This record gives sequence, C-alpha cells and structure tokens, in this order.
Amino acid sequence: MKSIGREFDMIGQMNHLYQCSILGLFVFLNIVSYAQTDIDKKESEFYQISTLPIPEGIVLEVGGLAFDNSGKLGVTSRRGELWVISDPSSTSPKFERFAQGLHEPLGLAFRNGSYYLAQRGELTKITDTDNDGRGDRFDNIYTWDLAGNYHEYAYGPKFLPNGNMLINLNLGWVGRGASLSKWSGWMLEISESGEMTPVATGMRSPAGLGFNANGDIFYTENQGDWVGSGRMTHIERGDFVGHPEGLKWSGEPGSPLSLGMEDVVIEEETTLYDYAQSTTELKSPSIWFPHTLMGISTSDIAVIPGNWGPFTGQLLVGDQGHSKIMRVVQEKVNGVYQGICIPFKEGFSSGLLRMEWGDNETLYVGMTNRGWASTGKEPFGIQRLNWTGSTPFEMQDVRIQPNGFTITFTREVDRRTAADPDSYAITDFNYKYHHLYGSPPINQQERTVYKVEVARNNKSVRLYVEGLRLGYVNEIKLTGVRSADDQELLHNTGYYTINQIPEGAQTEAPPTAVSNADHAQHTISDDYAERPSAKRITEMPSSWINGPDVTLEIKAVAGMLYDKRVLKAKPASKIKLVFDNPDDMVHNFLLVNPGTADEVAQQAMELGLRGEEMGFIPPSDDVLYHSALLRPNMSDIIYFEAPATPGRYQYVCTFPAHAATMRGILIVK
Repeated sequence: MKSIGREFDMIGQMNHLYQCSILGLFVFLNIVSYAQTDIDKKESEFYQISTLPIPEGIVLEVGGLAFDNSGKLGVTSRRGELWVISDPSSTSPKFERFAQGLHEPLGLAFRNGSYYLAQRGELTKITDTDNDGRGDRFDNIYTWDLAGNYHEYAYGPKFLPNGNMLINLNLGWVGRGASLSKWSGWMLEISESGEMTPVATGMRSPAGLGFNANGDIFYTENQGDWVGSGRMTHIERGDFVGHPEGLKWSGEPGSPLSLGMEDVVIEEETTLYDYAQSTTELKSPSIWFPHTLMGISTSDIAVIPGNWGPFTGQLLVGDQGHSKIMRVVQEKVNGVYQGICIPFKEGFSSGLLRMEWGDNETLYVGMTNRGWASTGKEPFGIQRLNWTGSTPFEMQDVRIQPNGFTITFTREVDRRTAADPDSYAITDFNYKYHHLYGSPPINQQERTVYKVEVARNNKSVRLYVEGLRLGYVNEIKLTGVRSADDQELLHNTGYYTINQIPEGAQTEAPPTAVSNADHAQHTISDDYAERPSAKRITEMPSSWINGPDVTLEIKAVAGMLYDKRVLKAKPASKIKLVFDNPDDMVHNFLLVNPGTADEVAQQAMELGLRGEEMGFIPPSDDVLYHSALLRPNMSDIIYFEAPATPGRYQYVCTFPAHAATMRGILIVK
C-alpha cells in the first residue's frame, strides 16, 4: 500500500510515469466501477455529487481548498499555482490565477485578507495589496530544512484559536520512512511572527489535519512502515504517535519529548496499543481505518454542520486511493477518544485529498491522483457533495458499554430482526507494531453477541458481547437488521476502535464463557500467503534437468503499474519468473485465465479481513500461478509451466484498487 505522498524528483521520470498512470487509468478496472455502481445509486438518493467545471488548459491537481470572506474558493495546485474561483456553486464559475511558482503546496487557509499555505520548505503568506485580484506580496513566515527527497511533503496550515498555525511535515522515503531533515515527521505550531514550537512527532505521511466539533486536534496517517493501517489520532503536545524516525530531533531545543529513537525497541510481536502501555509518550489511534476495507490512503477531516442530515457534529474523513468519504462517530471514555468509522459516500471522480464547506452547506472536494493512483479515473478535479434532505437508514451512533455496545439508528427498526442475536456479527482484530510496511489483521477472533435489547422507541439496540478486548478494532456487522418499513441499512458494517472500556456492572453474564484459546482456530497464521503451494513453486522442480526454458523478469513501478505490459512464452515452456517490488506500496503477481482478471480481482476484494493474510489471492480455479504479497523492497521467484493452450493470459495485482492499472498479458504462442 502506498503513502499519500508519491512524486518524483526527476522531471523526465515524473512525466513518463504520469503518462503511464493516465494510460493505465483508461483501462480502469471494471470490477471497481461495477462494484461501486449499486452502492453509488443507493447513496445518491441521500447525497449527490456534482462536478465543478474547470476550464480547458487548467491542470488543477488540488492540494488545498479555502474560502475567503466573500465566498470565493481558493485552490492550490500541486503544480505550484493558487487559483481563486468566483461563483463556485454555479455552472460557469470564473477562474483567476492569484499566484504561481509555488513548490507543491498541499494545504491552504484564508485569514484577515491573506492566503496562507505550506510549500515544500516554507510557510508562506500571500496578499493582494493593490486589490487587482493577484497576489503581489509573498511573506516567508517560517522555513524548514529540506534534504531534497521527493517524499518530503508539507501539509497545512490550520489556524488555532490563538492565531497560530499548525503544519505537518512528511518523512522522506529511502526504502523506508526517514527523517532526513530537521523536524520532518513532526507537527509544528508557528506564529504569525515566525516563532516555531514543536508539538508532536511519530508521523509518517500525515496528509490530514483538522479539528473535531470540540476543537481538539486530530491528524490522519497512511499505512506504511511502522503503520499497520490507516488511522486517525488525537494530538496533544508531547505526543509520540508511532514512527520512531521523528524522535531523531527530540533532543533539540523546544522539543516537548525526551524519548529517543534508541528507546523504541521491539523485541517480540506486539501491537501499538500494547507497546503504549509501557511507553507513556506513545499515543494510540482514536480510530483505525482497516486497510482496503475502509480505504487505503486516509486524507482530510471535516466536521458535519448543523443542518446536514442526522449526523451533526460527527466527522467526515476522506480517502485518496479509494476516492471516497468515510464517517467517524467519536466518544470520549475515561478521557480518551475512540469510536467507529462507517462508509459514507463513494464514487468521486479522482483521489480525494481535501474537503471544505461552502455556502448552503455544500461540501467541496478537491482531488488529484498523479503518482497516487485512485479508483476515481480522472487525473484531478473539484466536486460538490450535497444532502438531498432524505434520511438514510443508518447506524447514527455507536457507544461502548461495559459489556457490549449501544447502537442508535436514524429510523425505527423492525423489533423482530433487531432483537435477533443472529442479525449481528462481531469480529475483533489488531495490527502489528513493527518496522515493516503495513500489517495484516492479527489475533482475529469472533465475539459472541449473546443478548440484544431493543429500546421501547425502536430507535436503538443494546448488544451484550462477550470478551471485549482493549486496543482492538471490532468489525460490527448488522446484516440481518431491518427498519420498521423493511429497509436494509445503507451501510451495515462499521469498525469500532476500543481504547477504553467504561466501568460498570456486568448486568448479565454470557451463557457460556468463551476463552481466547477457544477462538484460536479462527486465526490465520501470518505466513499464509507466503507458503509454497502448487500455484507458488519457489524451488526449481528437480525434473527440470536443463533448467528453465526462459527467465521472465518483471517489477512494480510507481503509479500502481508493472514495468512490462506484455510477456511472451511458448506453450508448456518451463518458466522462471522473477518479480521485484522496489516501489513503496505492496504488490502481488497473479497469472490468470484469459478474461478473468476482473472477476479474480473482485474475489480478492471480497476476502475482507482475511485478505491481507491470504495475500489477496482468492481460492479460484482461474488463478493459475501467483507470487507472495510483496512489501516494499522485497522480491519473489516462482517456477511454473506456461499453459499448453495458446492464448492471451492475463497477469494482475489483486491488492485492492491496484488492478485498475496494474495488469498485463502473457502471450502464449
């Protein structure tokens, strides 16, 4: 899986890969669009997407959005421009370029007549002093070091009530996340006069930065080394949020941390939550976004306003890779944030990076996918999201109890289906806290819902659940629950992160106590996808006395592509295939029967919690041979005989969302 940051230093390399990525997106994965069509239609009854037209010739790869006091929409482009859009809600908005020559700004704010943005190496204030519609004064508020690594992104700013600004600095990438420059991997607070105060560290690729309805600070993180899956974390001064590289600067003047890189030592398998119990500076995420199940590249944060449906005050969180928005319901238990994430709206046209509320409570969404390929096939764009006024049947709110959960609905439920324990399924799991790239779900166990109480008003249920575990993510499925008018839930699955369990009496014990050991058979071992098998032969067969007839080499390249779109072999020839992954995402290689790549990729997506541990390799007869699921800088060698029947056999990466572009043809003739 990728980081939200992915671009290239060399212009020629960047242009080549961009063109390849766009070409790949023209063969956009049918299974993604097919899978989304039904849910898009259902969601569109309640939330409708419209597109803001962009004049031909303007490449608006959106990095930031901000409204000024007159309702004009400011937009920063990754190509270094700042545009101001008049009448953004109309069908013919007016575009004026306010500034250019910036260094990939990935954020924007407006305050007291000026725009503020974080470029790669500085926080800049831009002002139109002569009121001609163009910025003519550029003030460098604060500068930070750069090593020149392509991955050193800067996000923000966000204004605090005291007028200071927050920015997040990305780690560099050298085969792993690395703090190559002072303060990279940190959140910084910067005053208008340029005084900087370090706030927190441990960040890898912190693309999202914002506040909840209470004004508390949160940031979103993307899967990578030391980061098992996407997540959102509450930030307070002095927090360490997981990636040790930023601790390189904890001894600098002004640092709120004394913890050093050498203090983070992982000697045995652990989780971030468990490790935090012995490392007081380490902050556990308030919300985990399970990788591929909820998204792959967590981005911006927005609070739902007061007149926008039944979810006032809750959070919307974007996802760049899956071109979607998720909903977050938070609660504070024993002073600690936690809660549930639930799908909200799919079907945006490109990779969703920024969100900003405009007039009439319209949500403006800024998008880009150059180098960060997404399920939305357009290379960039701005879209608007509006509530239709109709209320969907949804989980409105989920709260933890001493021995279960209370779920409140947006409509009355059918008492018969809501009271049936078989209408619910809960599985909890966790992620490894380690230096490797990402993590499969681990310690997965099915929890028993042993009793359900339906409220008298039919608007909520109380689930009694055995064995809730601290630090675990709970997949809560309500597949059997119907509304009073016999409607299914618009989204029947959510993921609740438990950091605290409230104190209280166990009102009723489970009929039969179930131990963790009793659940062990439900857990798949971590090396499942790497085991040799009849479809993954990792040693040359002894019968190949003269060795392979041909050696084929293929590797992953940035933009979710293979470096070769065509391979050739003779029927029944002996093949040694070398698959290398120098990319910063996770990839695999599956050779499948002609015309079956879409179906196999769909089956891989449907593996759910078991997907990553199975290497996203479905048990399908159409899968002929496959590699292991390769993390960055890994390689695999497999041996197989080419099909005896001539044809155009497909190869594809089935890691979710990658099959849209990452595929090719093995021509056997």
